[in-house]
Amino acid sequence: MKIAFFDTKPYDRPSFERYGEENDIKFKFFETRLNGDTASLAAGCDGVCVFVNDIVDDEVIDKLTSLGVKYIALRCAGFNNVDVRHAFGKIHIVRVPAYSPYAVAEHAMAMLLTSIRRIHKAYIRTRDFNFSLSGMTGFDLHGKTVGVIGTGRIGRAFISICRGFGMRVLAYDKFRAADLEDGENIRYVELDELFENSDIISLHCPLTEETYHIIDEKTLEKCRHGVVILNTSRGALVDAEALLSGIKSRKVGAACLDVYEEESDFFFEDFSGHIVEDDTLARLISMPNVIVTSHQAFLTEEALSNIAETTVKNLVSIERDGRCENELCFRGGEAEDCKTGKCF
Repeated sequence: MKIAFFDTKPYDRPSFERYGEENDIKFKFFETRLNGDTASLAAGCDGVCVFVNDIVDDEVIDKLTSLGVKYIALRCAGFNNVDVRHAFGKIHIVRVPAYSPYAVAEHAMAMLLTSIRRIHKAYIRTRDFNFSLSGMTGFDLHGKTVGVIGTGRIGRAFISICRGFGMRVLAYDKFRAADLEDGENIRYVELDELFENSDIISLHCPLTEETYHIIDEKTLEKCRHGVVILNTSRGALVDAEALLSGIKSRKVGAACLDVYEEESDFFFEDFSGHIVEDDTLARLISMPNVIVTSHQAFLTEEALSNIAETTVKNLVSIERDGRCENELCFRGGEAEDCKTGKCF
C-alpha cells in the first residue's frame, strides 16, 4: 500500500516509517499541506494521511477520488477540517480517536501552572540575573473550582490531575459518564452553572455546531471576575476577539491557548523573521497574562508512537477487511465512528 503523507514534520517520520515498514506500507512524505492545489501529489497512491490543518473539502475529496485514492487517514482525533458529509459513500475516512490523553491533559496543567505561578516570567528574569519577586505573586490551585467542558478521555485525565491538586470539579458534557461524579468533589452541571462558579475553565470537547464559540462575549459575562481560560482542544471553541476584550476589561484573569481559531495560517511554521498580520493573535501573544503554544499538547514520544501505530492499523484493517472501527461515517445528520461497517 502506498500513502501520500501531507504536512510532514521531522518528528512525524520515525514512527510512521517504522510501523509502515512492519506492515508493508510505503509512505511518500510531502512537507506541503493537502489542499485543492496539492491533491494531485497523491496520484498513484492508495490513500492520503493528513493532519489538522490540511484541507479536505468537497473539491479535494473529488480530486482524490478521481485519482483513485481510496482512503483518507487522519492522524488526529478531530475532523472539523473534513467534509465528511460529501465523502460519505465515496472514500473511506479513518481517524485516531485517542493517542495519549495524558499528553494533552498534562500540557493543559503545565500551561496553567506556568501562568498562575509566573514560571515563564521567572525564567526570563533569572536568565538576566534579576531575582526580584515583585509582580510574581500567584495563587493556590488547592480549593479552587475548575470547570471542565468535555469529559472524554482527555477531559477525564485532566480532572484526575486537578483532583490531585485538591481542586473541586464542575463538569459538563452532552453525554455524561455514569461513573465520574462522586457527589461532592466532582459534579456534572449545566453550562450556566459552570460558567458562574468556576475559577478556571478548561475546554476538552470537539468542535461542532453546538460548541463553536462556546466561549464568547455572552458566556464570559457569566463568568467570575478573573476567570482563567484554558483551551487545548480546538481553536474555534473560543471567540478570540471576545477573549481579547475580556482580557482587556480584566474579566479574564489569564488565558492559556494551545490552539487558535485561525491557527492554520501560522502554527507549525517559523514566522520569527516576519510580521504576523493577524492582529488578534499578535495582541493576545503580547498580553502579559496570555500563554500561547503552537498546538503542541499532543507532542510526546508516546503520543507520536500511538498515532503512527493506530493510523497504520486503521489502513491495514480497511484494506484487508473493508471496514475499520475508527472509520468516520455520516449518519443521522452528524459524523460518528463506524458501527455497522456498511458505509459503502
